[in-house]
Amino acid sequence: QVHLVESGGAVVQAGGSLRLSCAASGNISSINAMGWYRQAPGKERELVTTICSDGREYYTDSVKGRFTISRDDAKNTLYLQMNNLKPEDTSMYYCAVATTKRLWIPIGVHEYDYWGQGTQVTVSS
Repeated sequence: QVHLVESGGAVVQAGGSLRLSCAASGNISSINAMGWYRQAPGKERELVTTICSDGREYYTDSVKGRFTISRDDAKNTLYLQMNNLKPEDTSMYYCAVATTKRLWIPIGVHEYDYWGQGTQVTVSS
């Protein structure tokens, strides 16, 4: 079992920045990838970015150059630095963990085993 707690969501103006955090606890050694998903009302949950235990990263096209994923293994914490935020970034952001080791970077919702409760990011225009 892995327990995830997100924080850092807020209301911010367009062009602003936020940093989200995700603190992990439990069976940390089982983690093979940690990612950030987001879901807006009426839309499907989408992968924003993920980082594998070997350091490989994935970003969805809409956030490339604006968002950066990072992790602090000593603190068992995952971060998402979001810069130049846009109104279309408004969503509930979820931290997720994949425990199955794969040759490819996991990007499907079904590939993630544990989820946080989410943190709301609202970008005003």
